[in-house]
Amino acid sequence: MNHDHRPGDVLSLECPFTETVVTGADRFHVSVRCPWLTVDPQAEGFGWNGARALPTPESREWDMFRTHPPVTELRPGDTCRIGIPATVMHVQAVHHFDPPLVTGMLPRPASYVEVLPQGESHDPRLPEQGHTISPGRGEPIRIELLFRPYAFLEPGDEVADGDGRAWRFDAAWCWHAFDGGQPSAPAWPLALLSRRGDPSAVDAAAVAGATADGGHADELRRWTELTHARPDTTGGDPA
Repeated sequence: MNHDHRPGDVLSLECPFTETVVTGADRFHVSVRCPWLTVDPQAEGFGWNGARALPTPESREWDMFRTHPPVTELRPGDTCRIGIPATVMHVQAVHHFDPPLVTGMLPRPASYVEVLPQGESHDPRLPEQGHTISPGRGEPIRIELLFRPYAFLEPGDEVADGDGRAWRFDAAWCWHAFDGGQPSAPAWPLALLSRRGDPSAVDAAAVAGATADGGHADELRRWTELTHARPDTTGGDPA
């Protein structure tokens, strides 16, 4: 499984359903014992009890994890299964931690990937949105890359477009035109000018070949068809 995700990636996520037990329930949440993560005995000040809270319909919250039977049918002491049905998501931001982050749970995460479900666009007015996963951690989440817009470019690449304008590629929908003009996306074909310095002939040829046909609108159309969302032109957080 490739953990090298970046903002704009469209992913298919799935987690096998695993048996567990319900530890608590109220109007807004049902808690189940997390079958994959354990309490970190060296983490102070967290107090995680080994349970995972899942929202009920009344909470108006969203969680990619589901239970069989559904949470509305569960009571404390019941046995159920928890997992993720095959779900299409897109990456909003990626965060890396070195050393791994202390959360009160083991294994400690080395990265977080913020993802939004199909049909949901990034809204900067919302303090919390979507869901966070930690690839390679304890949950056996299967991740498949469905589409990476501008996969032939790397963040920070500088290119010249078909109209002779120079650009810096920051993220899938976040381009910086050095002349400050319009339109806000480059015209294909693209010529690679810089990639951590002078680009190799192989990299330059790959960019030229990938952009010989099509254009920015084609990348956007394919992404939109998969995500059913509007692109985030802020570029997410590549940290």
